[in-house]
Amino acid sequence: MLDKLNAIGMSTEARDPFERVTVAPDPEGCPCPSEYRDQIMVDVIHDGNNVPERFLRDRRGALLPLTRVLPKTYRTERDWGAELMAASLTSALHLDAYYRVNTARVLLDFGRFPGITPKSADHMSRFAISYPFSEVLDFEQKRALLENYYDKISEGMDAAINRKLIKIAIHTYDEKNAGATRRPAVSILTRSHTHRKDPGNPVGLFDPMCPDELHEFTADRILRSRIALTLEEAAIHSADNYPYTLPEGSVEVRAQVWFFFRHVRMRYEQLHPPGRGRGDPKARQIVWDMLLDTNLRSTRSEALRSYLHMFRRAPDASGDLFGAARRAYEKIAAFVHKHRRELIMEYRNSPDRPSSILLEVRKDLIWEFNKGEPVGPRAADARMVARTIAQAVTEYVTNDRVARVEAIKRRDPRYH
Repeated sequence: MLDKLNAIGMSTEARDPFERVTVAPDPEGCPCPSEYRDQIMVDVIHDGNNVPERFLRDRRGALLPLTRVLPKTYRTERDWGAELMAASLTSALHLDAYYRVNTARVLLDFGRFPGITPKSADHMSRFAISYPFSEVLDFEQKRALLENYYDKISEGMDAAINRKLIKIAIHTYDEKNAGATRRPAVSILTRSHTHRKDPGNPVGLFDPMCPDELHEFTADRILRSRIALTLEEAAIHSADNYPYTLPEGSVEVRAQVWFFFRHVRMRYEQLHPPGRGRGDPKARQIVWDMLLDTNLRSTRSEALRSYLHMFRRAPDASGDLFGAARRAYEKIAAFVHKHRRELIMEYRNSPDRPSSILLEVRKDLIWEFNKGEPVGPRAADARMVARTIAQAVTEYVTNDRVARVEAIKRRDPRYH
């Protein structure tokens, strides 16, 4: 089986799951100003080809029963051409490097919450461990996959995204929908699926303090509009949040929650700095750890969530700590409630608010296929699309952000 997998481009050796990849500048690109180059990040999480052999064998060393389904699922799951686009966009902007997940999506999807995906799951209800591995891996393999791959990707992504103004995730999607209608060349995703489905409720998987307005868009709408306008001017048709929106487990949604609670923490501790006479500092810290645990990987944070919101018992050894954490949480929640509108407006309207945007590019435009089988890159077409997007991003950081600041000053509060 390993020979067959290698023949379709799947690597089975052990590789780092997350990697920074340097590129040379595109002389025909549209470089962004030098002062912004360390504030823009391009990443690709679904074009990896690595399925380490340890996840293809059981504990006795026998190959798992994947021979029939794996090659087809691998081809279907992979975002063919996404890394080509990420490299081309990074080069066109004259950034030093982009970030990629090497682990194949057919094994692990970092764009979802940790958990196992059942065979019947639809696009919006998937978890990180993909089918068919969700059925054939044993408990220890699943735990190792999350600890040694998902968590390492998370560490690398957190470090890369820190202090970034713009994060652009590159994905690719199929030419046609299930109903055979053709998709646009590019789709720009900035809205949470939960917000579109039920805008009256906050995202349930995060803390109730997280305002539902936060999920209306994950990026500055001027940036989204600038990219759409520039693509249309180049006769590259685009769509807005089509044919789906961002799942709650997407990096883009998780990042916005993380950025918001980081903003809340900064504002809260300006008024209530940690110190003597201000409660148990460890209790306050585990509350912040819980609010910032947007990957839902911390056992203690999950226990504290359950204690605070489901009224479950604290772990036997943590009763006093959790009681102090409840008091710290209530003070932070009261602060957020009192200053809710101010906090949201500060965050949403700040020109320094981080924007997380996901671009879906149609696979057939940048990758050659023959009767559904991937053949190879269409590098010139990828460069053309990338240069157009780079033009929009450069226009945004050069001119649009200045105009945005002036518009915010003039805006009637009723239209926030």
